Amino acid sequence: QVQLVESGGGLVQPGGSLRLSCAAATSSFSLYDMAWYRQAPGKQRELVATITMTGTTNYADSVKGRFTISRDNAKRTVYLQMNSLKPEDTAVYSCNAGFGTQSYWGQGTQVAVSS
Repeated sequence: QVQLVESGGGLVQPGGSLRLSCAAATSSFSLYDMAWYRQAPGKQRELVATITMTGTTNYADSVKGRFTISRDNAKRTVYLQMNSLKPEDTAVYSCNAGFGTQSYWGQGTQVAVSS
């Protein structure tokens, strides 16, 4: 079992920035592929960004050029830097850790973009 704890959410105005963090309680963090998902009210959960154990990244088209996913294996943490935020980015953001058939989720952190 891997415990994931997200932080960094909050209320921000359109055009603003936030950085989300997801800390993993595992000494094998570097072996996990990590991802950020989000779920807006009344909508299905969607994949936002991924970063593999080797550092390869991928992004949803809706966030390309605005969001950056990164990881710090020494700190066992994955980040999501979100710039130029839009109201449609409002959602609960959750991180996921995957390794083979293993998949773990954090509890999520709320991001609200509103003026």
